Amino acid sequence: MIVESPAKARTIGRYLGSGYTVKASMGHIRDLPKSTLGVDVEDDFTPKYLIPRDKSKVVKELKDSVLGAKEIYLATDPDREGEAIAWHLIHATEAESKPLHRVVFHEITHAAVTEAMEHPREIDMDLVDAQQARRILDRLVGYGISPLLWKKVKRGLSAGRVQTAALRIVVEREREVEQFVPVEYWSLDANLAKITGREVTDRDRFRASLHQIHGKKAELSTGEQTHEIVAALDGASWRIADVVRRETRRRPQAPFTTSTLQQEASRKLGFSVRRTMQIAQELYEGIDLGGEGTQGLITYMRTDSTNVSGTAQQAARAVISTRFGVEYVPERPPIYTKKSKGAQEAHEAIRPTAPQRDPLGVKKQLSNPQFRLYQLIWQRFMASQMAAAVLDNTRVDVGAGPEADIQAGRAPYVFRATGSIVKFNGWMAVYQQGRDEGETDELDRGALPELAPDEPLTLETLVPEQHFTQPPPRFTEATLVKALEEAGIGRPSTYAPTIATLQARNYVSIEERKLIPTELGFIVSDLLVEHFPSIFDVGFTSQLEGELDEIASGEREWVPTLRQFYGPFTTTLKNAEQTMERIQIRDEPTDEVCEQCGKPMVIKLGRFGKFMACSGFPDCRNARPLLTRIGVECPTCHQGEVVERRSKKGRKFYGCERYPECDFVSWNKPVNETCPYCGAYMVQVGRGNQIKCSSCSGTGAERQLAKVGD
Repeated sequence: MIVESPAKARTIGRYLGSGYTVKASMGHIRDLPKSTLGVDVEDDFTPKYLIPRDKSKVVKELKDSVLGAKEIYLATDPDREGEAIAWHLIHATEAESKPLHRVVFHEITHAAVTEAMEHPREIDMDLVDAQQARRILDRLVGYGISPLLWKKVKRGLSAGRVQTAALRIVVEREREVEQFVPVEYWSLDANLAKITGREVTDRDRFRASLHQIHGKKAELSTGEQTHEIVAALDGASWRIADVVRRETRRRPQAPFTTSTLQQEASRKLGFSVRRTMQIAQELYEGIDLGGEGTQGLITYMRTDSTNVSGTAQQAARAVISTRFGVEYVPERPPIYTKKSKGAQEAHEAIRPTAPQRDPLGVKKQLSNPQFRLYQLIWQRFMASQMAAAVLDNTRVDVGAGPEADIQAGRAPYVFRATGSIVKFNGWMAVYQQGRDEGETDELDRGALPELAPDEPLTLETLVPEQHFTQPPPRFTEATLVKALEEAGIGRPSTYAPTIATLQARNYVSIEERKLIPTELGFIVSDLLVEHFPSIFDVGFTSQLEGELDEIASGEREWVPTLRQFYGPFTTTLKNAEQTMERIQIRDEPTDEVCEQCGKPMVIKLGRFGKFMACSGFPDCRNARPLLTRIGVECPTCHQGEVVERRSKKGRKFYGCERYPECDFVSWNKPVNETCPYCGAYMVQVGRGNQIKCSSCSGTGAERQLAKVGD
C-alpha cells in the first residue's frame, strides 16, 4: 500500500498487519518542471511531468517495493489531489502490470480502512483530469504573467489565478478603508427603572434607546439636535407603551468544513490558517493513544461538505443522551445540506472519528495546540447533533413626553429596549460560536425586568453619545477565507497556500492579525487588474472553478476547457507585453549619510516594508530599520522616543530609538499615559481600543482608549 506521509503509513501499517507493506510517497512524486512551462500547448496541452531530483530516492524505493508485491493498493487522500497522486504513482513506479486497487477512506481508523480494503475501485480519471486541468491552468497563468512582472516591476514576483484574485480582494478592501469618510451620528439612551415602592436594585433597571420621533424613525445627526431632545424631555413622563414577548429557537451550526474550521480556529484559538491545517493533518493521520494504539482522531480535513455518516450521528446521540440527558437529543438527527459555492465530492464534514472520545480523555497524549483544535472540532460536532436552544425574547417600547400625549397614544418620543434570556440551552451547553470584528449577539443584551403595558417608569439619566460610522473592517486570514469561499474562488486545499504566497511575495503584511497590502501589493494588483481584467476578475475565477467541478463530475472535457481559456489569454498577454508600463520602484533619497562609507542613505522597499540602506550597495551593505516614531517618550531612559520596529519574522514591536544604549522593548504599543496605580507606562491592547498598565494588569487600570484624557 502506498500513502503520502510516514505518519499515515505508520498508523495504517498497524491496522493491516504483516501481510502488507505500507510505504509513503512523501507527497507528490511527479510534477511539471520548475525551469520551463512544461506544457505542450500545441499537443492538446500535454503536460511534461518529471520526477524531481529530491524524490528520486523515494521513487526507487517505491519501485523496488512494487516489484516484489503481488498487488498494489493506492490509499492517497480522498480528494482530487489524492486521486492525481495515486495516478502519478502508478506511472512513476511502473506498476501498470500489477493488480491495482484504489482505496478511499475519510478517516484513519481500523474500521474505515478495513471497509475501504473490502471495496476497492479503479482510478477515477475524471478527478485526475480536473486536477491536471487546475495544475495546467495555474502553470499557464503563472509562467505567462510572472516573467512580465519581472520585466516591468522587479524580479522574484509572481502572479497566480487564485493568488492574484485574492490579492485584488484585499487591495480593494484597503482602498475602501482609505477612502472612507466618517459620518457623524448620535444616539440617545435612557437609563430607566421600575417604580417599586422599595429601594431600586439593578434588577429593576434597564436601558432603552431612542427609536421614534413623532412616529418616524429616529435619526440623530448632530449634537445640537440631540441636546434639543434632551431639553424637551426635561420633566417628561415615562410609561410602557408596548411589550412583545416571543420565543425563538436557535439551531446549532453545521459541523466544520475546511474553511469554517480555519475561520473559527482563527477567531477562538488565534491560529493562522496554515497552522490550523498542519495540526489538523496530525490529528487526521494518527496519534499514539497508548493502550488504544495509534488512532486518527478526526476525519479528512480538506472538505467542503457538511455531511455526517449515520454511524457517527448515532454515536453522537448516545454520548449526548448520557452526558446531558435525553432532552438534549433532537427527535431526528439534523441534516445539513447547505454547501459552499461549487462544493466538491461528497465527503464528510470534519468531525471526531469517535464521538465518545472526550477531549479531556486524550489530553495527556496531545500537544497543547493539538488538544485545543481537537476540543474545538469535538465541541462543534457534538453541538451540531444536539437540540436547538430556546430563547425568550422581549421587546419593550417606552413612551416619553407629556402625560396627556402618552395616555392618548401620541407620545412624541418612543424609546425601545430588547432583552433575551436562554430558556433551554440545548447545544449551547457545549459550544459558543466565535465572532468576527463588529458582530453582536442578541444574548449580549441580557434580561429585562418584568414589565407591563401602561406601567410608569422613573428616568434616572439620559445619555447622549456621539458616534462616527466605521470603515469596513480589514480582512483577517479567517475573513479572507470566508470571502474566497463565498465568491467561489479556490478550494479547501488552496486557502492556506494562497495566503502564505501573498505574504511570501511581500504583497500583504499582517499587523494585529489584519491583512494589509504593501506598496508592492498595490502596484502588482493594479497592473494585473488593468491589463488582465477578465483573468483576475472574481466572477471569472469563480466560473473557472465551476468548470473544473464539471470536469471532476464527468460533465466536461478538460482539453477543450483549456483551449477555450488559452486563446483569449495569449492575446491579452501579448497586448500586456506591449502596453504595460515599466514601474520603477525607485529608492527614496534622504538627507542622511552612511556612517560606514559616507555615501547617501536611501529608503528601499524590502520584504517587510521600507528600510534604510546605503546607496553604495553592494560595495557597502550598511542597512537599518526605517524608524517610525509614535510620539511617545521612552518610559525607560526618558531621552529617546519610542519607535515602531520589525522582528526578523516581520512582527511589529516597539523599542527606544536610542537602542542599543537603551534596551526598552514592548510588543504592545505604548501610549502617553502612566498607570494611576503604580506609575508604569500604559499600552494599547486588544484591537487597539483599550489601554492597560504594562506592569500591574488586573488592578482595574484597564480602560477604553477613547476615555484617555477625559
